[in-house]
Amino acid sequence: MLTWALIFFIVAIIAGVLGFGGIAGTAAGVAKILFFVFLALLVISLLMNAFRGRRPPT
Repeated sequence: MLTWALIFFIVAIIAGVLGFGGIAGTAAGVAKILFFVFLALLVISLLMNAFRGRRPPT
């Protein structure tokens, strides 16, 4: 999912440089949404790992 966010970010930058305002805005919006979804999943994953913990080997 992070890969998709980076791809849309690059498309938005290229489209912005070339002057395609609508495409750049759409790609930037999608990249922003994917970034925050990825960030939320990262935080959830870290919390689940912290609460679950690992037992020491016996």
